[in-house]
Formats: sequence, structure tokens, C-alpha cells
Amino acid sequence: MTAIDRRAALIAAAGLAALPSLASAQIMAADEIIDLWPGTPPGGTNARIVRKIADQSKDPSKPDRFVTGIDRPILVVRRPARPNGAAMLVVPGGGYGFLSYDNEGTRQAAWLNARGITAFILLYRLPGEGWKRREDVPLQDAQRAMRLIRARAVSLGVAKDRIGVLGFSAGGHLAGSLATRHGEPVYDPVDAADRETARPDLAALIYPVVSLDAPFTHGGSRDMLLGESADAQARRNRSVELRVDAATPPVFLVHASDDGLVPPANSIALFQAMEAAKHPVALHIFEDGGHGFGTRLPRTMQAAAWPDLFATFAAKHGLIPA
Repeated sequence: MTAIDRRAALIAAAGLAALPSLASAQIMAADEIIDLWPGTPPGGTNARIVRKIADQSKDPSKPDRFVTGIDRPILVVRRPARPNGAAMLVVPGGGYGFLSYDNEGTRQAAWLNARGITAFILLYRLPGEGWKRREDVPLQDAQRAMRLIRARAVSLGVAKDRIGVLGFSAGGHLAGSLATRHGEPVYDPVDAADRETARPDLAALIYPVVSLDAPFTHGGSRDMLLGESADAQARRNRSVELRVDAATPPVFLVHASDDGLVPPANSIALFQAMEAAKHPVALHIFEDGGHGFGTRLPRTMQAAAWPDLFATFAAKHGLIPA
């Protein structure tokens, strides 16, 4: 059984309760929410998509919720007490089969807020839940999210030229796709916000899926995004390391050498592509940490250091004050 299969089994074993919305589940009762689309998102098929949530944690004070059934993609806004104008679009992972809402969403927003950064947690649609052009659905939501943040920058209290993206695992693939394919037309414009650029000013990819074609790819994420019958050209088109171009922003990469799910060769491949293009890039490969560690590692484990390293990188490239 693969790791993604084990996660799916965990969800099934948890007995996910069908819920009409995240708000009704009180996941974000006190949060500010921004709908991505004014109506039905692109690619709607009238498929019945039911929001489901499963808490993997045994400690009610520390939830670890998995979310599926994303019929209504949204941004959850988490504002810092002392904003510095910087913003990060936070993209949880989950193999394109679910979203790790707390480990790779709310907990990330907390440390970003502590550094004065406004966080926008992206609950993006999952490609296998009944949408047309499934391979474009997550990127449609990511591009639209970045454009909406820019279009509303004044009211949100953020600077239009200091908006980054932070992605984890398959969310790292989506964040990397946004960094390299931000200008690719994957949906028809719906309003004035779509005149804004979707390019992030910086991308941070944590234990990311990068290649969908190399031997070290994560097959579960690839198949959930593209379908199991995708041809080699489709896999190459969506391999992040092959899409680096002149408009790719600075990239910060983190991996653990003992990651048994998504090999560090993914981050290495993107690092090499950025180096070849002479773009700013930082790569940190730690001895231990495994996969899916988010910010929950004890300080005795080396990969726990990554948020501080990111802050240094972000300051160097103008996202946050030095």
C-alpha cells in the first residue's frame, strides 16, 4: 500500500461526516473567507461534490483535519497583529486527493502571522472530484487566488509587489506550477481581478512534488492530477523543473533526506533548473524530518529550522523587512 493509499484508508476509517460547508463544521467560524469565483468555478459538470472533514488528531486542542469535497474553493484569511505588508498564499498538500488543512494550512498561517505576514490559506478544488479538464483545476484556483489578493491588496492591507506562495508536498507542486505557469491561460477571465498578474513574488516549496515524469515522481499525486492514463507529454508539461523560464520568481526549497514518500531528488531537480536559468534559489536538505512535517518537528530534528531559514531568504528578496 502506498503512502497516499494509507492516507486514503485513514480518511475512510475515520468515518468522514458529510458536511455542507466548512463554516457549518466550524472549521473557520471566526475567519474571514474570500470566495474565489463569483459563480460556478470553471469546468463544472453538476457532479455532486460533498464537503467532508476528518480529524486525524486525538487531541481536540490540536486538530489535524483532512478536507475533501471542495465544491467551493476559497481563501481563508489569517491576519497578523502587526502586519508588515507581506502576504503568502498557503497551499496545503494531500496528494491532490485531500487537503491537510491544519498541518499545512492553519499552523503555517500562525508562524507567518508571528512574522507580520498576512496568510491566505487556499482551499483548492481536487482534480478527481468531477471537474472538466481535471489537470488544470488546481492551477485555475491558484492563479485566481493570486489575482484576487492583488486586486484587493488595499483593503487586505498587503503590498501588491510582496505576495509569495508557500506550498507543501502536492501543494508544493501546485505552488511551483503557479511560479512557473502563472501566465498560462487555464481559464477564461471572469472579472476585473483577472487583469492582475498571477505571478508570485517568491515561492517556497516544502518537500514538494516537482516532476511528474522522472523516475522519482510521486505516482499518487501524478495520477490524481492527470489521471492514470496520462501520456508522457502531459506529464512533462506539468513537471515544474521543465517549466522554469525568465519570469520564474526566486524559489526556496526544503526537503529531508529520509523522505520516503517524495524523494529529495524532486527539490534537487528544480534547484538545478533554477541554477541553469541563473535565477535566485536556495535548497536545504536536512538529514532527518521525513515527509509531511510542516512545523511540528521537535527542535532536536534538523528540518525544524526551515521557517527561520525562509525568513532570511524572504528578507533578502524583499518580501519582508530585513
